[in-house]
Amino acid sequence: MSLKFASNLSFMFLEAPTIIERYKLAKEAGFKAVESGFPFGFSVKEVSEAKKNAGVDQILINVYTGDVSKGELGFAAIPGEEDNFKKSIDLTIEYAKALNCNRIHVMSGKVNQPTSLNDETYEKNLSYAVEKFEKEGIIGLIEPINSITVPNYYMNCFQKGLAVVKKINSPNLKLLLDMFHLQHVCGNITKNIEELLPYTGHVQIAQVPDRHEPDTPGEIDYKYVLSTLEKKGYNGYIGLEYKPKLLPSVKGLNWIQNYGYKL
Repeated sequence: MSLKFASNLSFMFLEAPTIIERYKLAKEAGFKAVESGFPFGFSVKEVSEAKKNAGVDQILINVYTGDVSKGELGFAAIPGEEDNFKKSIDLTIEYAKALNCNRIHVMSGKVNQPTSLNDETYEKNLSYAVEKFEKEGIIGLIEPINSITVPNYYMNCFQKGLAVVKKINSPNLKLLLDMFHLQHVCGNITKNIEELLPYTGHVQIAQVPDRHEPDTPGEIDYKYVLSTLEKKGYNGYIGLEYKPKLLPSVKGLNWIQNYGYKL
């Protein structure tokens, strides 16, 4: 079996208080690659050195989202925040290049009652980002996020996300297919994998509803889902964006071997 797995440092190894320290823990657990949210509070040099010292690859980073304490989750769909959006893209590209990371998750922001103006702003901002990404060899990702986990998140529909990817029509813009959100939003996982995978640039997993390890009790049969991804030809990394049920995080990693895979 050939699937590859990357630890999400914003969710796993929380026994260490900072992302900087989690690079080392991921390596010690056997991971060859990691992904993360934006590393708030740490300089480009600090993050790149932590990654280099650990000897892992960074395969994805989230865009700078603004002030999380104020509920900001990106600017892409927010009219009037175009300058902040451009700054967030430029800043995240700087981190991505230092980390040798070629995937950036562009977050849309929260909108109480979306209108056509939000749609227009979102598409315009993504087009701007894609131009930047094309020059840097970076793939931008948009992730539909369910409204239970993040109420009022603008990009909360997989069909809307697919429509945007098709409309912009660039190899540097793809979907982030997170099975946790897919199950919450629309279910029909097999059918949706078949439809969405050709437009997908990255996959993430977590059990529903508690967002723990894939083999914990829940709604998704991940042994089947992972085999389906293999059969459909997915050869990228699977991001483990789940909250370990027990700490330290290595306690919950047996599922990988039990499912017939290895790190």
